Amino acid sequence: MRIALAVVAALVAIPLLIGGLGGMKSTSGGEVAVVRDGGPLDDNKVRQVIDPGSGLTWTGMWSSVHPYPAQQRFYTITADAKRATTLGVDVVTVPSSDGVNLGIEGTLYFTLNLDHGTLKKFDDKYGTRTFRAQDDRSLYPWDGDDGWSAFFGQAVRPVVDNALRGQIGAMRCAELVPSCSLLESSTLKPQDSNASIAKVQNAVNATLARDLPVTLGGEFLTGLRFTLVKVTLPGEVQKAVDRSLAASAAVSEAQAKVSQAKAEAEANRARQDGYDTCPACAEIEKLKSLPQGITVYAPGNPQSVVVPAR
Repeated sequence: MRIALAVVAALVAIPLLIGGLGGMKSTSGGEVAVVRDGGPLDDNKVRQVIDPGSGLTWTGMWSSVHPYPAQQRFYTITADAKRATTLGVDVVTVPSSDGVNLGIEGTLYFTLNLDHGTLKKFDDKYGTRTFRAQDDRSLYPWDGDDGWSAFFGQAVRPVVDNALRGQIGAMRCAELVPSCSLLESSTLKPQDSNASIAKVQNAVNATLARDLPVTLGGEFLTGLRFTLVKVTLPGEVQKAVDRSLAASAAVSEAQAKVSQAKAEAEANRARQDGYDTCPACAEIEKLKSLPQGITVYAPGNPQSVVVPAR
């Protein structure tokens, strides 16, 4: 009987010990944790929120802990496919109003809202479901960087892309990339793209501030700021523009040489007219142009200038 009681006690004590040891959690300075009850007699509701940089905190036995990033995050978009990764760097191409596919270079900065009530709501809405990662895994948003990127890619990125498409799609290519005017004519029209880029950037920020809370169902992301660095042309289009610019530069150089030759010819004619009017002036100019140290100068003689050897 004593042996049987000892076995039963061990069977009860071991899970309790495991659950007890698993009931302590600390967070680093860059993460916040949402704790959900998970014991055999508990429900699955949010139990507590552990703030960033917390010491060991009792979370209850068999509870599940969902760690989320507490520091500022950034999402980078690029037109260069070589820079794209699975962790927060994506290729984004948006058509302009005149049909040119423009590459976008920019970064979205944001921070997860650390208000406890908001975090609990976020975990209820998104922390209890999985999202498809680029490698086809199903991950929770709290499954490290891969999980967060999977959530961001499916829930947030479509809103960012839509904001960019709406703003850039309302502008002509040449308004954002001045060299794009060469696609319409052989003349490069001077335009200030900085004002247009700033306009798009401000409009995208306003759109995200309005649309993201509505789409996500709460003010889950704060400090939203999108910085549009530049807008680029497709590779083949850029090469065509470069060739056109090179040809225009060659034409300008040739025209400059023609103008220079005409000016020199005109100067020579004017100089000759002066000499015809004043023959003595011509002789004076000849004397001025003679080298220093001559011993003989006889106009009309093939050996008219003799310079002594040293």
